[in-house]
Amino acid sequence: MTDLTDAEIDRVIEMAWEDRTPFEAIAYQFGLSEGDVIQIMRRNLKPSSFRLWRKRVNSGVSLKHAMKRKSLLTRFRSSRQRMISNNKIAKR
Repeated sequence: MTDLTDAEIDRVIEMAWEDRTPFEAIAYQFGLSEGDVIQIMRRNLKPSSFRLWRKRVNSGVSLKHAMKRKSLLTRFRSSRQRMISNNKIAKR
């Protein structure tokens, strides 16, 4: 796992918490595997919050895995999100 700044860790947690952001988007942006994201979440969330997140990710509701997504849904970001150029981390 690479050394990430606090701001990058916050962004990874934010992306991981969102149901519609796949692990592939996190891997593309930060170079982290699903296991790395799980480790970050485990270290930075309260134990109860981590358990809730894992339960939601592994339920059928979350689209965190590319295999669960429709083939027509190929973008990583919402169509309502503004474009950010030359920026690794999206502005909040």
